[in-house]
Amino acid sequence: NLVQELEKDAGRLEEITERFSKIGSKPMLRDQPIRDVLQDSVDYMNTRTSEQVSMNLKIENKEILVPLNKALFQWVIENLCKNAVDAMDGKGKLDITLAEHERHVHIDFTDSGRGIPKNRQKTIFKPGYTTKQRGWGLGLSLAIRIIEIYHKGKIFVHQSEVGKGTTIRIILRKSDRDITDGKK
Repeated sequence: NLVQELEKDAGRLEEITERFSKIGSKPMLRDQPIRDVLQDSVDYMNTRTSEQVSMNLKIENKEILVPLNKALFQWVIENLCKNAVDAMDGKGKLDITLAEHERHVHIDFTDSGRGIPKNRQKTIFKPGYTTKQRGWGLGLSLAIRIIEIYHKGKIFVHQSEVGKGTTIRIILRKSDRDITDGKK
């Protein structure tokens, strides 16, 4: 078991290297099954998060293709999960919900953390914003760049209530291809 986790970590280090090499250059987007990408990321985060955090992925069984740069998109997922765990002080519930719409998918990250005051909800995506003792405040500013510039999607605070939690929403367009036959 330990060897398998070490192999996963070595693979992740390779992915991190790939991610950093892509920041600043125009990444290639390939149609990816969004359910699998989310599942892999949540599985990875679950093994590296306290057992006091319940991380739940709520997705339909239907597969949906989304044009993604998988390495960069997974980094966004991991960053949102880490931020949620920090907001919950290491214990609580994080639900990640995938909802399909006609031309888009919505991915909601809903935590039971401390929430974000209304006057700070747009500020959290600016470089340098952090609530942590240590940190540069670059995570969400990179996330917005990856989602909005590279993937032509949206990321924003969908809802937040101080003392109750926050929902961060990502909206991405679906692929024009049909997963069952590969046709447009």
